[in-house]
Amino acid sequence: MMEEFAPDRIVEPLLVEQAVPKRRGYLFAPLDVPQAAPLDDVFARNSVARLPEASELDTVRHFSKLSTMAYGVDYGFYPLGSCTMKYNPKVNEVTASMEGFTDIHPLQDEDSLQGCLALMYRTLKDLSELLGMKWGSLQACAGAHGEYTGLKIIRTYFLHHNEMGRNRILIPVSAHGTNPASANMNGFEVQEVATDERGLVDLNDLESKLDDTVAGIMLTNPNTLGLFEKDIRKIASMVHEAGGLLYYDGANFNALMGMARPGDMGFDVVHLNLHKTFSTPHGGGGPGSGPVLVKKELVPFIPQPDIVYHEDSGKYGFKWNEETSCGKVSGFWGNFLVVVRAFTYILSMGSDGLKAASRHAVLNANYMQALLKKEYSVPYDVICKHEFVLSLSNLKERTSVSALDIAKGLIDFGYHPPTMYFPMIVHEALMFEPTETESKDTLDGICKAMLQLKDMAEKDGGWLHDSPHHAVIGRVDEVRAAKNPVVRY
Repeated sequence: MMEEFAPDRIVEPLLVEQAVPKRRGYLFAPLDVPQAAPLDDVFARNSVARLPEASELDTVRHFSKLSTMAYGVDYGFYPLGSCTMKYNPKVNEVTASMEGFTDIHPLQDEDSLQGCLALMYRTLKDLSELLGMKWGSLQACAGAHGEYTGLKIIRTYFLHHNEMGRNRILIPVSAHGTNPASANMNGFEVQEVATDERGLVDLNDLESKLDDTVAGIMLTNPNTLGLFEKDIRKIASMVHEAGGLLYYDGANFNALMGMARPGDMGFDVVHLNLHKTFSTPHGGGGPGSGPVLVKKELVPFIPQPDIVYHEDSGKYGFKWNEETSCGKVSGFWGNFLVVVRAFTYILSMGSDGLKAASRHAVLNANYMQALLKKEYSVPYDVICKHEFVLSLSNLKERTSVSALDIAKGLIDFGYHPPTMYFPMIVHEALMFEPTETESKDTLDGICKAMLQLKDMAEKDGGWLHDSPHHAVIGRVDEVRAAKNPVVRY
């Protein structure tokens, strides 16, 4: 009888929905100071605020339940392609929680911030060495913000040299969606570059679009198919001969860390995602950090203030008087505690550790691809780097089971879905990035689940159309949610 009335899912109500009138979690002490004058009518509410009336126990249980429903990399495998959702070592968190880092204020006197400034300076030196760049800025607060900053530097560079006509940025069709947005926000016209049959930049198409109006090209290497751009030096030569610059989107640097440097490939400007490659937990909007590193010729154009070391006094400080700077791009100095985590990661890993991380990331991706290509279609069946893409278009044609259905089915097996329908040049795409932190056991488990899901699709796909069946929230109407979002309760 109990099973007959058991609900399929138990959804935690909002705290305001659990409220009981007059129930409180805290009582303030009696007022022992003069009461302030009431607010002017223009500032006063017209109605009583709808705040939850809940006890301390109600509140603790509510948020504890919600915490068990949130999926994170500490909970399980998180194979989002192009996101590098790898485990964040807890020593990073210990360092970032030290009082000397958490109790500071960005407007403190420089003399009282010498340790923090030294950490930022040394992080920039380490990142410059890893990337083959001269110097950079830590101000950008996320990857897309880093893109915006890097392109702002490029724009400032050309304006300084009176090349007003360089108003085009070339971007491959397989690029991250933030690339064209960042270029457009800097006033550039965006033009796509085709991908050839190898999944790489089409050199003939690139050549046809190079002229004296091109400011640069934005590339991710490895690209969003997980493939290394083998012609990168040829591309660099072509763009430089046309007078343009090369911008490196560092979202996929986890495949190259310690192994290859964008600067040696010919790139002039780079943004990194410290919250990806350098191991800060992210997702749901942050925290992030997108440092921008540049070649020597572009150093005068980085954001102000620069971080400098004064050899005469042995102190660190800010440099504000660079007239050619592209200006300030953040309210203060960036997401400092993310930089602390990244610096901790670099120190603890060392040169050999960083190389090993990239090697294992590439090994894990190729191991997964080798297991899955036996039953799924791999559109570019070559050795990949840190991630790979499957195409489920043939499966959908035969069974009507889509990439979305398989991704939702993975939730029932206890795995977070991979990236879906990206890059858009692959139909019914699923993109996996296992990262270096996952064990062979974990990879075997998700591959076994993927093979079982394909077998289910071949026999009876109806169950998958309604997946997930065992999650807190079942299948939602994502199209309706995107077209008619409800953004308030």
